[in-house]
Amino acid sequence: MNTFETLEKNLGYSFRNAELLAQALCHSSYVNEHAHQGLKDNERLEFLGDAVLDLVISHILMFRFKEVTEGELSKFRALVVDEAGLYRVGVGLGLGDYLLLGKGEEQSGGREKPSILADATEALIGAIYLDAGFNKAMEVIEKLFAPLLERVGTGDLIHDFKSLLQEFTQQSCKVLPRYRLIKEAGPAHDRNFQVELTLKGEILARGEGKSKKEAEQHAARRALFTLKEGRV
Repeated sequence: MNTFETLEKNLGYSFRNAELLAQALCHSSYVNEHAHQGLKDNERLEFLGDAVLDLVISHILMFRFKEVTEGELSKFRALVVDEAGLYRVGVGLGLGDYLLLGKGEEQSGGREKPSILADATEALIGAIYLDAGFNKAMEVIEKLFAPLLERVGTGDLIHDFKSLLQEFTQQSCKVLPRYRLIKEAGPAHDRNFQVELTLKGEILARGEGKSKKEAEQHAARRALFTLKEGRV
């Protein structure tokens, strides 16, 4: 039985070259601990996947938003393909269950780290591109990123982080984050807000935005990634 069967089903794609799929899921920490096996980590595939993803998302946005400027398109693309977007896709695919990690990364919660899952998602895209070409990679990317793409331009794309952080802190430490406005500056038509996020009385992150809500979302995003990367 193919150990990647469920993953391939979630992808909607079955690899012809299973070694590419295995490499996409092989973290450098695992390769370093098994040097005698001659394995390849996923970093080169990640590099390729990053380029393929940028091109595909740019192509989709060009046709969906025919009237917006280059600057707006760049902003939309950044919202879709940043670490947060890649992490969401990786979690949705259950990539953490398939990663090959070294003992240190395994023990430090590497299967849930946003940076590792984001990198593996890009590597997976690179592997699909090598295995089946650009058109198939584009088809898979359109499917995987559809929920994010549907919300581009709605203003809702960054609005998940407060709820995600609340869910995470409730599960991990049974407390809720608190937000405090610490600075408000600028003319009435161009205000800038800065908030401070604390957890258990300790400052965890700060965020800025054109509204208090936006500032809180940015702070929540930073806090969530800090907690999941185990930096506190």
